[in-house]
Amino acid sequence: MINPSISGWIEKYFSTVVKKEQRVFTSSLSFYKKVRATGFIYGHAVLDFKDANELKSDEISKIALLDTLYSVYIFTTKESEPYLFTQKTVAFYKEINPKYFNFFNKIISTTPASELEVLLNNRVQTNKDIISKNFSHIVTNALLFVDVLAFRKFLLEEKLPENYFKKIEEMIMSIVSLSLKIKTNKSANDDSLVQLFEASVRYTKFSKIDIKNLEDLPISLYKDDLEKYYFLDLAVLSMYSDEIVENEEHYFLNKLGNSFKISQKFVNDSIAETNDFIDKNKRDIQYFNYSNPVKHFYDQTTTGVQVLIKRNKKRLGKEISESKELMYLLAKSTKNKLSSDEKKKVKKQLLDICKTIPSLTIFLLPGGGLLLPILVKYIPQLLPSAFNENLEDD
Repeated sequence: MINPSISGWIEKYFSTVVKKEQRVFTSSLSFYKKVRATGFIYGHAVLDFKDANELKSDEISKIALLDTLYSVYIFTTKESEPYLFTQKTVAFYKEINPKYFNFFNKIISTTPASELEVLLNNRVQTNKDIISKNFSHIVTNALLFVDVLAFRKFLLEEKLPENYFKKIEEMIMSIVSLSLKIKTNKSANDDSLVQLFEASVRYTKFSKIDIKNLEDLPISLYKDDLEKYYFLDLAVLSMYSDEIVENEEHYFLNKLGNSFKISQKFVNDSIAETNDFIDKNKRDIQYFNYSNPVKHFYDQTTTGVQVLIKRNKKRLGKEISESKELMYLLAKSTKNKLSSDEKKKVKKQLLDICKTIPSLTIFLLPGGGLLLPILVKYIPQLLPSAFNENLEDD
Protein backbone atom coordinates (compact mmCIF):
# COMPACT_ATOMS: atom_id res chain seq x y z
CA MET A 1 0.00 0.00 0.00
CA ILE A 2 1.15 3.55 -0.77
CA ASN A 3 0.96 5.89 2.25
CA PRO A 4 1.50 9.53 1.19
CA SER A 5 1.58 10.66 4.83
CA ILE A 6 5.02 9.16 5.46
CA SER A 7 8.32 9.45 3.58
CA GLY A 8 9.21 7.10 0.74
CA TRP A 9 5.80 7.04 -0.94
CA ILE A 10 6.94 8.50 -4.28
CA GLU A 11 9.54 5.78 -4.81
CA LYS A 12 6.91 3.17 -3.92
CA TYR A 13 4.50 4.78 -6.38
CA PHE A 14 7.01 4.34 -9.20
CA SER A 15 7.92 0.79 -8.19
CA THR A 16 4.31 -0.41 -7.91
CA VAL A 17 1.75 1.66 -9.83
CA VAL A 18 3.90 2.96 -12.70
CA LYS A 19 5.90 -0.24 -13.15
CA LYS A 20 2.77 -2.14 -14.19
CA GLU A 21 1.56 0.20 -16.93
CA GLN A 22 2.53 1.92 -20.13
CA ARG A 23 1.20 5.40 -20.83
CA VAL A 24 0.57 6.56 -24.38
CA PHE A 25 -1.15 9.84 -25.28
CA THR A 26 -1.79 10.51 -28.95
CA SER A 27 -3.08 14.07 -28.57
CA SER A 28 -3.94 16.81 -26.11
CA LEU A 29 -7.54 15.64 -26.25
CA SER A 30 -6.71 12.00 -25.41
CA PHE A 31 -4.49 13.12 -22.53
CA TYR A 32 -7.10 15.51 -21.16
CA LYS A 33 -9.99 13.03 -21.39
CA LYS A 34 -8.02 10.41 -19.44
CA VAL A 35 -7.29 12.95 -16.70
CA ARG A 36 -10.90 14.15 -16.64
CA ALA A 37 -12.12 10.57 -16.17
CA THR A 38 -10.22 10.43 -12.86
CA GLY A 39 -12.07 13.49 -11.49
CA PHE A 40 -8.81 15.36 -10.92
CA ILE A 41 -10.13 18.21 -13.10
CA TYR A 42 -13.07 18.65 -10.72
CA GLY A 43 -10.98 18.71 -7.56
CA HIS A 44 -12.08 15.21 -6.52
CA ALA A 45 -9.80 12.46 -7.80
CA VAL A 46 -10.88 8.81 -7.81
CA LEU A 47 -7.91 6.43 -7.76
CA ASP A 48 -8.10 3.08 -9.48
CA PHE A 49 -5.72 0.79 -7.61
CA LYS A 50 -5.68 -1.58 -4.64
CA ASP A 51 -6.24 -0.09 -1.16
CA ALA A 52 -7.21 3.35 -2.57
CA ASN A 53 -10.28 3.28 -0.31
CA GLU A 54 -7.98 3.35 2.72
CA LEU A 55 -6.56 6.77 1.85
CA LYS A 56 -7.61 10.16 3.20
CA SER A 57 -8.70 12.94 0.85
CA ASP A 58 -5.41 14.87 1.05
CA GLU A 59 -3.44 11.65 0.43
CA ILE A 60 -5.53 10.92 -2.66
CA SER A 61 -4.86 14.46 -3.89
CA LYS A 62 -1.08 14.00 -3.48
CA ILE A 63 -1.07 10.78 -5.48
CA ALA A 64 -3.38 12.25 -8.14
CA LEU A 65 -1.19 15.34 -8.49
CA LEU A 66 1.99 13.28 -8.81
CA ASP A 67 0.32 10.91 -11.27
CA THR A 68 -0.97 13.73 -13.48
CA LEU A 69 2.34 15.60 -13.41
CA TYR A 70 4.07 12.40 -14.49
CA SER A 71 1.52 11.87 -17.28
CA VAL A 72 1.93 15.40 -18.64
CA TYR A 73 5.71 14.92 -18.46
CA ILE A 74 5.43 11.82 -20.66
CA PHE A 75 2.99 13.53 -23.01
CA THR A 76 5.16 16.64 -23.40
CA THR A 77 8.69 15.18 -23.45
CA LYS A 78 8.00 11.62 -24.69
CA GLU A 79 10.28 10.48 -21.85
CA SER A 80 9.26 8.33 -18.88
CA GLU A 81 12.36 7.92 -16.67
CA PRO A 82 11.10 8.49 -13.08
CA TYR A 83 14.36 9.96 -11.75
CA LEU A 84 14.60 12.55 -14.54
CA PHE A 85 10.92 13.39 -14.08
CA THR A 86 11.46 13.89 -10.34
CA GLN A 87 14.45 16.19 -10.91
CA LYS A 88 12.52 18.22 -13.46
CA THR A 89 9.49 18.55 -11.19
CA VAL A 90 11.59 19.72 -8.24
CA ALA A 91 13.23 22.29 -10.54
CA PHE A 92 9.77 23.44 -11.61
CA TYR A 93 8.62 24.00 -8.04
CA LYS A 94 11.93 25.68 -7.27
CA GLU A 95 11.14 28.29 -9.92
CA ILE A 96 7.64 28.80 -8.53
CA ASN A 97 8.82 29.42 -4.98
CA PRO A 98 12.62 29.66 -4.71
CA LYS A 99 12.53 31.12 -1.19
CA TYR A 100 10.63 28.14 0.17
CA PHE A 101 12.91 25.73 -1.69
CA ASN A 102 16.14 27.35 -0.43
CA PHE A 103 14.83 27.38 3.14
CA PHE A 104 13.92 23.72 2.81
CA ASN A 105 17.40 22.82 1.50
CA LYS A 106 19.08 24.57 4.44
CA ILE A 107 17.13 22.43 6.89
CA ILE A 108 17.96 19.01 5.46
CA SER A 109 19.82 17.47 2.55
CA THR A 110 17.54 15.03 0.74
CA THR A 111 16.96 13.10 -2.48
CA PRO A 112 14.83 14.64 -5.25
CA ALA A 113 12.01 12.19 -4.40
CA SER A 114 11.89 13.18 -0.73
CA GLU A 115 12.11 16.88 -1.67
CA LEU A 116 9.20 16.40 -4.04
CA GLU A 117 7.15 14.71 -1.30
CA VAL A 118 7.41 17.82 0.87
CA LEU A 119 6.69 20.14 -2.06
CA LEU A 120 3.59 18.19 -3.15
CA ASN A 121 2.30 18.19 0.40
CA ASN A 122 2.64 21.98 0.41
CA ARG A 123 0.77 22.28 -2.91
CA VAL A 124 -2.14 20.06 -1.89
CA GLN A 125 -2.95 21.99 1.26
CA THR A 126 -4.96 25.19 1.02
CA ASN A 127 -3.75 28.37 2.71
CA LYS A 128 -6.17 28.05 5.62
CA ASP A 129 -4.87 27.60 9.15
CA ILE A 130 -5.22 24.22 10.87
CA ILE A 131 -8.27 25.24 12.92
CA SER A 132 -10.14 26.50 9.87
CA LYS A 133 -9.30 23.31 7.98
CA ASN A 134 -10.72 21.12 10.73
CA PHE A 135 -14.09 22.86 10.52
CA SER A 136 -14.13 23.43 6.77
CA HIS A 137 -15.37 21.42 3.83
CA ILE A 138 -12.49 22.79 1.80
CA VAL A 139 -9.57 20.65 2.95
CA THR A 140 -7.52 20.30 -0.23
CA ASN A 141 -6.62 22.45 -3.22
CA ALA A 142 -9.21 22.05 -5.99
CA LEU A 143 -7.12 23.87 -8.61
CA LEU A 144 -4.18 21.47 -8.67
CA PHE A 145 -4.54 21.04 -12.43
CA VAL A 146 -3.15 24.58 -12.72
CA ASP A 147 0.17 23.10 -11.49
CA VAL A 148 -0.04 20.58 -14.33
CA LEU A 149 -0.65 23.30 -16.92
CA ALA A 150 2.23 25.38 -15.53
CA PHE A 151 4.52 22.34 -15.49
CA ARG A 152 3.79 21.74 -19.17
CA LYS A 153 4.68 25.39 -19.93
CA PHE A 154 7.89 24.94 -17.96
CA LEU A 155 8.79 21.78 -19.90
CA LEU A 156 8.12 23.42 -23.26
CA GLU A 157 9.83 26.76 -22.58
CA GLU A 158 12.31 25.88 -19.77
CA LYS A 159 10.78 28.69 -17.74
CA LEU A 160 7.37 30.01 -16.78
CA PRO A 161 5.86 33.10 -18.42
CA GLU A 162 5.77 36.03 -16.01
CA ASN A 163 2.86 35.93 -13.56
CA TYR A 164 1.48 32.78 -15.22
CA PHE A 165 -0.20 31.51 -12.05
CA LYS A 166 -1.74 34.88 -11.22
CA LYS A 167 -3.15 35.34 -14.72
CA ILE A 168 -4.59 31.84 -15.00
CA GLU A 169 -6.19 32.06 -11.55
CA GLU A 170 -7.79 35.38 -12.49
CA MET A 171 -9.06 33.76 -15.70
CA ILE A 172 -10.57 30.87 -13.73
CA MET A 173 -12.31 33.11 -11.21
CA SER A 174 -13.64 35.31 -14.04
CA ILE A 175 -15.09 32.33 -15.94
CA VAL A 176 -16.62 30.86 -12.77
CA SER A 177 -18.13 34.25 -11.90
CA LEU A 178 -19.63 34.67 -15.37
CA SER A 179 -20.96 31.10 -15.37
CA LEU A 180 -22.74 31.56 -12.05
CA LYS A 181 -24.33 34.79 -13.30
CA ILE A 182 -25.71 32.98 -16.34
CA LYS A 183 -26.88 29.95 -14.36
CA THR A 184 -30.67 29.71 -14.47
CA ASN A 185 -31.39 27.59 -11.39
CA LYS A 186 -29.34 28.73 -8.43
CA SER A 187 -28.51 26.11 -5.79
CA ALA A 188 -27.03 25.87 -2.30
CA ASN A 189 -23.91 24.36 -3.87
CA ASP A 190 -22.99 27.60 -5.65
CA ASP A 191 -21.59 29.26 -2.52
CA SER A 192 -19.64 26.11 -1.61
CA LEU A 193 -18.13 26.01 -5.09
CA VAL A 194 -17.05 29.65 -4.87
CA GLN A 195 -15.54 28.97 -1.42
CA LEU A 196 -13.71 25.99 -2.89
CA PHE A 197 -12.05 28.09 -5.59
CA GLU A 198 -11.37 31.03 -3.30
CA ALA A 199 -9.65 28.73 -0.80
CA SER A 200 -7.59 27.15 -3.58
CA VAL A 201 -6.14 30.23 -5.29
CA ARG A 202 -2.67 31.27 -4.12
CA TYR A 203 -1.68 34.21 -6.28
CA THR A 204 -4.93 36.17 -6.65
CA LYS A 205 -6.07 36.46 -3.03
CA PHE A 206 -6.53 40.19 -3.33
CA SER A 207 -7.24 40.47 -7.03
CA LYS A 208 -10.40 42.29 -8.06
CA ILE A 209 -12.32 40.31 -10.66
CA ASP A 210 -14.33 42.75 -12.77
CA ILE A 211 -15.26 40.79 -15.91
CA LYS A 212 -18.84 41.50 -17.02
CA ASN A 213 -19.04 39.49 -20.27
CA LEU A 214 -17.15 36.97 -22.39
CA GLU A 215 -15.69 39.66 -24.64
CA ASP A 216 -13.72 41.02 -21.68
CA LEU A 217 -11.86 37.74 -21.12
CA PRO A 218 -8.18 37.74 -22.23
CA ILE A 219 -8.78 34.71 -24.49
CA SER A 220 -5.75 35.40 -26.71
CA LEU A 221 -3.32 34.74 -23.84
CA TYR A 222 -4.12 31.02 -23.85
CA LYS A 223 -2.90 28.95 -26.78
CA ASP A 224 -2.60 25.47 -25.25
CA ASP A 225 -5.60 23.21 -25.83
CA LEU A 226 -5.28 21.83 -22.28
CA GLU A 227 -5.83 25.31 -20.85
CA LYS A 228 -8.90 25.84 -23.03
CA TYR A 229 -10.40 22.44 -22.16
CA TYR A 230 -9.88 23.14 -18.46
CA PHE A 231 -11.52 26.56 -18.56
CA LEU A 232 -14.56 25.13 -20.31
CA ASP A 233 -14.91 22.25 -17.85
CA LEU A 234 -14.80 24.63 -14.90
CA ALA A 235 -17.60 26.63 -16.52
CA VAL A 236 -19.65 23.45 -16.91
CA LEU A 237 -18.90 22.48 -13.30
CA SER A 238 -20.10 25.89 -12.13
CA MET A 239 -23.41 25.37 -13.91
CA TYR A 240 -24.05 21.90 -12.53
CA SER A 241 -27.33 21.68 -10.63
CA ASP A 242 -29.93 19.21 -11.86
CA GLU A 243 -28.44 17.58 -14.98
CA ILE A 244 -30.48 19.94 -17.14
CA VAL A 245 -28.60 22.61 -19.07
CA GLU A 246 -31.04 25.36 -19.96
CA ASN A 247 -30.95 27.06 -23.37
CA GLU A 248 -29.28 30.20 -22.05
CA GLU A 249 -26.61 28.15 -20.28
CA HIS A 250 -25.99 26.03 -23.38
CA TYR A 251 -25.65 29.19 -25.46
CA PHE A 252 -23.11 30.59 -23.01
CA LEU A 253 -21.03 27.38 -23.03
CA ASN A 254 -21.09 27.15 -26.82
CA LYS A 255 -20.08 30.81 -27.10
CA LEU A 256 -17.23 30.22 -24.64
CA GLY A 257 -16.19 27.14 -26.64
CA ASN A 258 -16.25 29.14 -29.88
CA SER A 259 -14.10 31.83 -28.30
CA PHE A 260 -11.49 29.18 -27.51
CA LYS A 261 -12.00 27.49 -30.91
CA ILE A 262 -13.26 24.34 -29.18
CA SER A 263 -15.65 22.08 -31.10
CA GLN A 264 -19.32 21.83 -30.17
CA LYS A 265 -18.80 18.08 -29.69
CA PHE A 266 -16.28 18.77 -26.93
CA VAL A 267 -18.75 21.15 -25.27
CA ASN A 268 -21.51 18.52 -25.37
CA ASP A 269 -19.15 15.80 -24.13
CA SER A 270 -17.99 18.07 -21.34
CA ILE A 271 -21.56 18.62 -20.13
CA ALA A 272 -22.38 14.90 -20.31
CA GLU A 273 -19.17 13.66 -18.67
CA THR A 274 -19.27 16.27 -15.90
CA ASN A 275 -22.86 15.37 -15.03
CA ASP A 276 -22.04 11.66 -15.16
CA PHE A 277 -19.00 11.96 -12.88
CA ILE A 278 -20.79 14.10 -10.30
CA ASP A 279 -23.84 11.84 -10.26
CA LYS A 280 -21.65 8.81 -9.57
CA ASN A 281 -19.51 10.48 -6.92
CA LYS A 282 -21.69 13.24 -5.47
CA ARG A 283 -21.97 11.51 -2.09
CA ASP A 284 -18.18 11.70 -1.68
CA ILE A 285 -17.57 15.19 -3.09
CA GLN A 286 -17.26 17.51 -0.11
CA TYR A 287 -18.58 20.74 -1.57
CA PHE A 288 -21.87 19.01 -2.49
CA ASN A 289 -22.40 17.86 1.08
CA TYR A 290 -22.66 20.91 3.29
CA SER A 291 -23.28 20.26 6.97
CA ASN A 292 -22.89 21.91 10.37
CA PRO A 293 -19.17 22.72 10.95
CA VAL A 294 -19.09 20.72 14.20
CA LYS A 295 -20.67 17.71 12.49
CA HIS A 296 -18.18 18.09 9.65
CA PHE A 297 -15.30 18.11 12.14
CA TYR A 298 -16.63 14.94 13.75
CA ASP A 299 -17.11 13.25 10.36
CA GLN A 300 -13.59 14.20 9.28
CA THR A 301 -12.12 12.88 12.52
CA THR A 302 -14.13 9.66 12.29
CA THR A 303 -12.98 9.09 8.71
CA GLY A 304 -9.34 9.65 9.69
CA VAL A 305 -9.59 7.19 12.57
CA GLN A 306 -11.25 4.61 10.34
CA VAL A 307 -8.35 4.88 7.89
CA LEU A 308 -5.81 4.35 10.68
CA ILE A 309 -7.69 1.31 11.97
CA LYS A 310 -7.90 -0.25 8.50
CA ARG A 311 -4.18 0.26 7.94
CA ASN A 312 -3.30 -1.37 11.25
CA LYS A 313 -6.06 -3.98 11.41
CA LYS A 314 -3.77 -7.04 11.33
CA ARG A 315 -1.49 -5.87 14.11
CA LEU A 316 -4.35 -4.41 16.13
CA GLY A 317 -6.35 -7.63 15.84
CA LYS A 318 -3.34 -9.67 16.93
CA GLU A 319 -2.66 -7.44 19.95
CA ILE A 320 -6.29 -7.62 21.09
CA SER A 321 -6.45 -11.39 20.56
CA GLU A 322 -3.39 -11.88 22.78
CA SER A 323 -5.06 -10.03 25.68
CA LYS A 324 -7.35 -12.67 27.23
CA GLU A 325 -9.05 -10.33 29.70
CA LEU A 326 -9.74 -7.71 27.03
CA MET A 327 -11.11 -10.38 24.69
CA TYR A 328 -13.39 -11.63 27.45
CA LEU A 329 -14.69 -8.14 28.26
CA LEU A 330 -15.25 -7.24 24.60
CA ALA A 331 -17.12 -10.51 24.05
CA LYS A 332 -19.20 -9.85 27.16
CA SER A 333 -20.05 -6.33 25.98
CA THR A 334 -21.82 -7.77 22.92
CA LYS A 335 -24.34 -9.52 25.19
CA ASN A 336 -24.43 -7.63 28.49
CA LYS A 337 -23.75 -4.13 29.74
CA LEU A 338 -20.30 -3.72 31.27
CA SER A 339 -19.87 -2.35 34.78
CA SER A 340 -18.08 0.94 35.36
CA ASP A 341 -14.90 -0.88 36.44
CA GLU A 342 -15.02 -3.17 33.40
CA LYS A 343 -15.38 -0.19 31.08
CA LYS A 344 -12.33 1.40 32.69
CA LYS A 345 -10.35 -1.82 32.17
CA VAL A 346 -11.34 -1.94 28.48
CA LYS A 347 -10.32 1.69 28.00
CA LYS A 348 -6.98 1.22 29.80
CA GLN A 349 -6.07 -1.96 27.90
CA LEU A 350 -7.05 -0.49 24.53
CA LEU A 351 -4.91 2.58 25.20
CA ASP A 352 -2.01 0.30 26.23
CA ILE A 353 -2.35 -1.50 22.88
CA CYS A 354 -2.43 1.81 21.00
CA LYS A 355 0.92 2.67 22.62
CA THR A 356 2.52 -0.23 20.75
CA ILE A 357 1.30 0.98 17.34
CA PRO A 358 2.88 4.38 16.47
CA SER A 359 0.20 5.58 14.07
CA LEU A 360 -2.51 5.04 16.70
CA THR A 361 -0.97 7.42 19.22
CA ILE A 362 -3.84 9.79 18.30
CA PHE A 363 -5.82 7.91 20.98
CA LEU A 364 -3.25 8.93 23.60
CA LEU A 365 -3.53 12.66 22.93
CA PRO A 366 -5.71 14.89 25.14
CA GLY A 367 -9.29 14.09 24.23
CA GLY A 368 -8.23 10.95 22.40
CA GLY A 369 -10.35 8.85 24.72
CA LEU A 370 -13.43 10.29 23.01
CA LEU A 371 -12.38 8.40 19.87
CA LEU A 372 -12.39 5.01 21.58
CA PRO A 373 -16.05 4.27 20.70
CA ILE A 374 -15.01 4.43 17.02
CA LEU A 375 -12.23 1.93 17.71
CA VAL A 376 -14.58 -0.39 19.63
CA LYS A 377 -17.13 -0.18 16.80
CA TYR A 378 -14.62 -1.65 14.34
CA ILE A 379 -13.07 -4.23 16.66
CA PRO A 380 -15.39 -7.10 15.61
CA GLN A 381 -14.08 -6.69 12.05
CA LEU A 382 -10.49 -7.06 13.31
CA LEU A 383 -10.87 -10.18 15.43
CA PRO A 384 -11.14 -13.88 14.53
CA SER A 385 -14.52 -15.01 13.21
CA ALA A 386 -15.20 -16.93 16.45
CA PHE A 387 -15.67 -13.57 18.17
CA ASN A 388 -18.56 -12.64 15.90
CA GLU A 389 -21.70 -14.64 16.61
CA ASN A 390 -23.20 -13.54 13.29
CA LEU A 391 -20.58 -15.61 11.47
CA GLU A 392 -21.29 -18.81 13.41
CA ASP A 393 -23.18 -21.70 11.83
CA ASP A 394 -26.52 -22.50 13.48
